Amino acid sequence: MLISPPLSLYIHIPWCVQKCPYCDFNSHALKADIDEQAYIRHLLADLDADISRFNIDRPLHSIFIGGGTPSLFSSDAIEQLLKEVFKRFKPDSDPSFQVEVTLEANPGTVEAGKFEGFYQAGVNRISIGVQSFSSDKLIKLGRIHDSEQAVRAAQIAQGCGINSFNLDLMHGLEQQSIEGALDDLRQAIALEPKHLSWYQLTIEPNTSFYSKPPTLPDDDVLWDIQEQGFELLANAGYKQYEISAFSKGDEYQCQHNLNYWQNGDYLGIGCGAHGKISMSAENEIYRTVKVKHPKGYMDDEREHLDQIHTVPDAERPFEYLMNRLRLFKPFSLEDYEAATGLSRETVIDGLQTAKNKQLVEESNGYWQVSHQGHRYLNDLLSIFL
Repeated sequence: MLISPPLSLYIHIPWCVQKCPYCDFNSHALKADIDEQAYIRHLLADLDADISRFNIDRPLHSIFIGGGTPSLFSSDAIEQLLKEVFKRFKPDSDPSFQVEVTLEANPGTVEAGKFEGFYQAGVNRISIGVQSFSSDKLIKLGRIHDSEQAVRAAQIAQGCGINSFNLDLMHGLEQQSIEGALDDLRQAIALEPKHLSWYQLTIEPNTSFYSKPPTLPDDDVLWDIQEQGFELLANAGYKQYEISAFSKGDEYQCQHNLNYWQNGDYLGIGCGAHGKISMSAENEIYRTVKVKHPKGYMDDEREHLDQIHTVPDAERPFEYLMNRLRLFKPFSLEDYEAATGLSRETVIDGLQTAKNKQLVEESNGYWQVSHQGHRYLNDLLSIFL
């Protein structure tokens, strides 16, 4: 039986200073001042429509303000937005529970006063898009900051009262050596973030890099970077809890992303935002997509919702495992049934096939991706297509 999981909220702010050549997110280069008040008005109308559409009467588990570059917004605007959001949800039954509120920031758009303002506005977690500490690599990635600004942003986050900050870091960059990738990682570790997201650059369709691909390291180099990087992180006290996520203690794991990976629910508001809601009474899972372009999204004559559909039973096993197998935490067949509304018979043959290929492991009724499964994750997931 489908059971309603925790509910998160994703808020998309689509503007950035310039579009990075690797980015396939819905982001738009800023060509004029942002009308913050108009966008907030549309975000809240969008949220109200979703709450009504799905009869939402649940507390919030987490909020993630992503983009684009949300740190382009003023702290006053973020405070106004968060206050209005919290008015629309009932508090958690545990009065000590604190909703995780993450805001993405670009090192080239922050200064001390702004980070402190975000903290005062209710943001308790900052995710800083560093990507690299090599000025040469940053230029090739189209980033607007340099290595000094990246270091400064981390130092500001460390001292402004924020509970936790994350550094986003890429590896497998154009003509990057093993030592170059590990040096980036060492510099990130030296800044003592409580959380690190360390992931490989991939070339996505509809990006500049896709039409003019850079020369990336070969597979053997990429594997050596990953293996040596994992060892470096572990020795520095970081626990890997997801393929590309590392934290210094369970309390610093990203609760919002964990909800995604554990097939939780989330409302998505803002330009092009995606949402997923489970309706246990109907045994249905709904997915939503909002109007993508800011001009259309902020048209007072137009609805914010662009697409809505139910997830067919046939697609639910793959959707569940595509997320759940990213985690290093095992899951049970009871977890699968609660998240999908399907019986375990719909997935057990595939899991057994994956186990026979040593791509997953099973112990006392709990299933977990193996070391080999992480390396060949696409092969593992193809079993369930």
